[in-house]
Amino acid sequence: MKKDIHIPTVEEVYIAIIKEWDEEFLAQNWNSYIINDKDTPIEMVLVVTKGYDEDRKTSLLRHGIGTVPAKSSAKIEMIQEALLGMNNEFVVTFFADSKLYDKKYLFRKHTINENAFQDLPVMNQRGVLVK
Repeated sequence: MKKDIHIPTVEEVYIAIIKEWDEEFLAQNWNSYIINDKDTPIEMVLVVTKGYDEDRKTSLLRHGIGTVPAKSSAKIEMIQEALLGMNNEFVVTFFADSKLYDKKYLFRKHTINENAFQDLPVMNQRGVLVK
């Protein structure tokens, strides 16, 4: 029955968005990262992203990240400037400790900006973080 199903809570896994220099395009770009602040690796990481607001929505993008070692991060995707004015949703699914975890992270529109920067765990950089 439903009461017998235990859904584990995701802890110490975050999504961050960082503005960083891109050598290939010679410009500042916004990039999203998954951060694993756990003492164990997370495996078979899948991230589904989309942007939306009242009038528009983006395509659904799926990213197979694989394994993110303990106390590390992995890049998900670049985010175009035009999407910063939309809600940006990241649904993360992974295995850890022989359990399946799933969590939705949401950056509300206009919250991705340099005024919202904070120190990021593991990465030794500053960016916008959703826990």
